[in-house]
Amino acid sequence: MFSMAPLGYLFLLCLLAPANTDFVINGLRNIQKRSTQEPINDVEIYSINIDSKVTSRFAHNVIKSRAVNRANISKEAFFDVDLPKTAFITNFSMIIDGVTYAGEIKEKEVAKKQYETAVSRGQTAGLVRASGRKTEKFSVSVNIASQSKVTFELVYEEMLKRNLGKYEMLIQVKPKTIVKQFKIEVDIYEPQGINFLDATATFITNDLLPVVKKSFAGNKGHISFNPTIDQQRKCLTCADTLLDGVFTVTYDVNRETPGNIQIVNGYFVHYFAPSKLPEVPKNVVFVIDRSGSMSGTKMTQTKEALLKILMDLKEHDHFNYVIFDDRIDEWKDSLIKATPEKVEEAKTFITGISARSMTNINDPLLRAVDLLDKAHKQNYLPNNSVSMIILLTDGDANTGESDPARIQENAKNKIQGRYTLYCLGFGHHLDYSFLEKLALENAGVARRIYEDSDAQLQLQGFYDEVANPTLMDIEIQYPENAVSDVTKSSYKQYFDGSEIVIAGRIIDNDLNSFTSEVKAKGALDSLYYKEEVDLKEKDDAQKQQEYIFGDFTERLWAYLTIQQLLEKRVFAKEPEKSNLTAEILELSLNYKFVTPVTSMVVTKPEEKDKPQDTFIADKFVDGIKDSHSVFAIQKQTATGGNKKVERVDSDPHFVIQVPKKKDALCFNIQEHPGIILNLIVDPELGIAVNGELIGKKSSGNLISNETFFGKLGLINKGMELKIEVNTDKIIVKNGEKKTTFSWQEIVTLREDGLELFINKKNVFLSMGEGAKFVIILHKVWKNHPFNRDFLGFYTLDNHKFSASVHGLLGQFFHGIDFEISNVHNTADPAKPDASMFVKNRLLTVTRGSQKDYMKDAINGSKVPCWFVHYNGQGLIDGNHTDYIVPNLFSIG
Repeated sequence: MFSMAPLGYLFLLCLLAPANTDFVINGLRNIQKRSTQEPINDVEIYSINIDSKVTSRFAHNVIKSRAVNRANISKEAFFDVDLPKTAFITNFSMIIDGVTYAGEIKEKEVAKKQYETAVSRGQTAGLVRASGRKTEKFSVSVNIASQSKVTFELVYEEMLKRNLGKYEMLIQVKPKTIVKQFKIEVDIYEPQGINFLDATATFITNDLLPVVKKSFAGNKGHISFNPTIDQQRKCLTCADTLLDGVFTVTYDVNRETPGNIQIVNGYFVHYFAPSKLPEVPKNVVFVIDRSGSMSGTKMTQTKEALLKILMDLKEHDHFNYVIFDDRIDEWKDSLIKATPEKVEEAKTFITGISARSMTNINDPLLRAVDLLDKAHKQNYLPNNSVSMIILLTDGDANTGESDPARIQENAKNKIQGRYTLYCLGFGHHLDYSFLEKLALENAGVARRIYEDSDAQLQLQGFYDEVANPTLMDIEIQYPENAVSDVTKSSYKQYFDGSEIVIAGRIIDNDLNSFTSEVKAKGALDSLYYKEEVDLKEKDDAQKQQEYIFGDFTERLWAYLTIQQLLEKRVFAKEPEKSNLTAEILELSLNYKFVTPVTSMVVTKPEEKDKPQDTFIADKFVDGIKDSHSVFAIQKQTATGGNKKVERVDSDPHFVIQVPKKKDALCFNIQEHPGIILNLIVDPELGIAVNGELIGKKSSGNLISNETFFGKLGLINKGMELKIEVNTDKIIVKNGEKKTTFSWQEIVTLREDGLELFINKKNVFLSMGEGAKFVIILHKVWKNHPFNRDFLGFYTLDNHKFSASVHGLLGQFFHGIDFEISNVHNTADPAKPDASMFVKNRLLTVTRGSQKDYMKDAINGSKVPCWFVHYNGQGLIDGNHTDYIVPNLFSIG
């Protein structure tokens, strides 16, 4: 089931590495060198505790991991946790040798400067980054002295949302090793009383079932999971842990009345979730993308989901389909009642959908609005009914109206607040921020549908969330002049099994009672709910709240306010956007939340001979451009990765660094446009990189022999990965899944061993261990008479390649030696010739320089080198023609 906002929460993994290994900025880490004789258990993770306390749906979570270094040398330990995307970190601290180093929340730019300073010194840093559907990863490492201990403690908070009649906590358990003390403790306090409480796990065996303890009575509930060392083993003699999967806690509360108001310390929280109401009929227009990029698995999954959704329609519902690419087709010219006969007819229509051409989003959206308008004007739809549009697309508009801002404006002006628009984005390369704005401006939500085997279930799961509306036009009011700073209190729709939560401040200290009034429309008539709380009795209630933590109402108010301000900021324009940002910042700093405008800094005081280490917890939000992601690429390329960078750039100039000589060798390859050259091939690892040459534009009688790389193909057979990078786009094919990115995007992607960062003019790629590359896009003036856009290719990490690695660059990965003698002047004093002894050959070489564009992608910097003539003859193995391959994805 695709849940709207579960508390998906723990993935804990500590990795061991020698003390001198690099921890790369932004959570990327260099592959650690390890001797095969080195013991792997010097750093022992002996304790992992997850302690979650939930008061009235607000969860306060503490994750502690303790490790000890038993070696007689220092070691490095890593602490990785997957957090819910909707959670806010409130504290991170480390206890090292009894000294606590606590976090401090700072404005994002202030923290960023401190972070950059630390990283530029080669110090350790950690960041929160997107890592999955519902989670983002917090990563940090620390050096542990010999015979010392470290305790990591991470605290974060989140409001649990009710969905389909339950609150759900998903605890991802992946310790990766058997732990002496592993414990999950969940304490729940719900003043309304707990209706049911359950806990399960994907890794639970019959032997482990008794280890899951669960109990509840009245308004308190408790869950614990504390397996022994033997119970963690996969088998009696195994060293591998059985704990690898998801631990799930679900519960709901008693609901004697539709609403429940809780007041603590001058703040109120109002929960509203009426039950047993008749469903409001719904009128749905499904707007389905059938452009060419939807072909294959995506289209199959979409049709399967549509068929299942079709069977779930009620006979009082009305529906229609608008199918689009660069052409629009409607199933019917009006909305149709979901009778059994029409449902059967619709099945045939859905089955016949096939992927075709380009993507026009604007026109089919407006057509869907026209269909709803027509049906309402003809009084064909029930008076008390909910009308909605559900858009599913996997790409950006590339025909018709293609400006996202204009499409948003057109949709908003056409809908005029009458209908709800939900936007489902299929895949990674789409403009998700565009879909988010489109939905939020029309009272809906956007959701990303991930291209996994269960995409059909994700689509169906989203529909299940909105399939059962029971109220419309909900307005909630509180005593006039008695409250302030109230969060959102009007809602277009309420769906069965969900919950509306409102919070605010009580400013009238003399108030004896607190009243809420709810007005809404139901399936048959208008509805009115009233609830009153006697404030004279609030002291007893407040004492009960202290069972968990007494200020939860205030923190929940701040949490809700920040979330709603962030949502509002998505489509705000200046100066409103700046005002919203300032308000979010003030609340984030006051309540110590790591949000998109703040970061958490942890500074370990400097030792005698070492500068201080700085750690950053930084919030990633989908659709917001992240300056740290940009910095990650720039900083890594600027420092040279592992300080030995082979590269090819410009015409095409190959540059081979030779660190022990503090020098470099360079050569050119002259071939015709269209020729594909092998740069790297490692048959043992199944990795290859090839580049296709392009020439300059032809102009009259001017002929140029200069060529450049216009396309690069990267292959990893073991990962079933093929990546094409050209001057227009980046195409990632992982098995049957194909994703396309534009150079104009800022993208952070991690999945199945692939790490990809795009920053408009450079791409960082990591394809498993020891294969890290940067590709730089050189843009020229659009109407330049001769020059074209071209690519530069740089290796950052190549030490993991096997001894059999080869190619024009690959053959130099494990080093080369040479001797220079007989340096003598030529006609150009700046370019002396010399004799070079290399590979048992004596060559004549010329001193010169080539450009390195890693630090400055526009102007570059000069790299002195010895130039080997005649296509590198004598330096490279064989002839340069031996490196010509038949296609971009040739390997071996």
